[in-house]
Amino acid sequence: MTELTNLTIAQIRDGFRAGDFSARDVAEGFNANVAAAKLLNAFIVETPDHALAAADAADKDRAAGTLKPLSGVPIGMKDLFATKGVQTTAASHILEGFVPEYESSVSQKLWDAGAGMLGKLNMDQFAMGSSNETSYFGNVISPWRRGGGDNAPLTPGGSSGGSAAAIAAHLCPGATGTDTGGSIRQPASFAGIAGIKPTYGRCSRWGIVAFASSLDQAGPMARDVQDCAILLENMAGFDPKDSTSLNMPVPQWEAGLSADLKGKRIGIPKEYRVDGMPAEIDALWEQGIAWLKDAGAEIVSVSLPHTKYALPAYYIVAPAEASSNLARYDGVRYGLRDLPDGAGLQDMYAATRAAGFGAEVKRRIMIGTYVLSAGFYDAYYTQAQKVRTLIARDFDAAWESCDLLLTPTAPSAAFALGEKSDDPLAMYLNDVFTVPTSLAGLPAMSVPGGLDAGGLPLGLQIIGKAFDEQGVLNAGLAIEQRAGFAARAEKWW
Repeated sequence: MTELTNLTIAQIRDGFRAGDFSARDVAEGFNANVAAAKLLNAFIVETPDHALAAADAADKDRAAGTLKPLSGVPIGMKDLFATKGVQTTAASHILEGFVPEYESSVSQKLWDAGAGMLGKLNMDQFAMGSSNETSYFGNVISPWRRGGGDNAPLTPGGSSGGSAAAIAAHLCPGATGTDTGGSIRQPASFAGIAGIKPTYGRCSRWGIVAFASSLDQAGPMARDVQDCAILLENMAGFDPKDSTSLNMPVPQWEAGLSADLKGKRIGIPKEYRVDGMPAEIDALWEQGIAWLKDAGAEIVSVSLPHTKYALPAYYIVAPAEASSNLARYDGVRYGLRDLPDGAGLQDMYAATRAAGFGAEVKRRIMIGTYVLSAGFYDAYYTQAQKVRTLIARDFDAAWESCDLLLTPTAPSAAFALGEKSDDPLAMYLNDVFTVPTSLAGLPAMSVPGGLDAGGLPLGLQIIGKAFDEQGVLNAGLAIEQRAGFAARAEKWW
């Protein structure tokens, strides 16, 4: 039998239902992989007992004929999701030791569906970062290495870098991620896996540690498109506890999967051909166009004229919301408290935040506080919101001539850890292709399309209309089938 940890979520689910193996066998296999991969630093907290308890319950349910949609499937949980009785830190010192008394809506849905938890996955602190180097608990190391004898440790992407690395290294078959400006799609591209950011509001934000509330959205990451569809079905749904949650039925995305794109028009936005883009990224994009043509789609050129303003607008809106959201961490109610001798309340606030927040979090709080200040609110924040509206209108206009868009996911393959950490602007440019969709609240997915000259994964991004996750998944499946991406990181850890 194929080693169980090499199976996809669909294969685990179906094999377990068929009686080919027990859920405990699966959980024990992944627990062993997690325990053997400490060098990757993908997990902040390991929860082998949670995975085994869910597996034993699944084995009993199979015997009783009462199986659930994800019975027998263990997953990883990004440490941004509150998990009852299990430390939840958002990878920040200021929340170290915080053990929630409640469960996030998304994680609760997954446990109700029968999934087990292998652990809490490492990430950029408060989801602020594109390389997983801002975590208080140390950076995650990608399981991938460049060819040619270059053994420099590489970033798995961010902020969902722990999720991406764990899936790529077969420490879990799938995981949750969150995407504020590309934090599911960019690490998926770097790690050679699939990941989808659904329409804003599809998945409840209740119980997810907030970064930028008008942008944050949970989504699944897994080895292939089908697995993403399976997880998304069990993550999405209306939640009365979240005022931004969409009161819409959850489609059967897995059952609706089809790689036949006849009658579909795929737009190629000319503004995404940025200066200095590596030739191999452009070549992959052209290959993706050819694959979608082969699937029956018509290719059309479209214009998204305000694209060039998306990144600066994002880095005003997101830090502004972060500065508001992170004001709750003051040392009074929960988390870290730094109280110097003889200090007053203001001193405690300052000391707690100085010790608890990392450099990138402090940078974004300062930017956000600045753009929200009385003298600059209209000049920066109000203008950025106007630009955001124009970007959304660009997409609305594009949908008049196409059904989906195809772009690269990231402007490069994974880079070495430390390579861009001293240059915040270079780091922020990693999100140049993913940020516009986040500002517009649209569904978008990254699927692996091939390898660069150094043998590292490259991803293609499909963007869809609001609520058209099915179209995005179907186009992703068409690319996946034609790319035949089967590369896997050679084990060195």
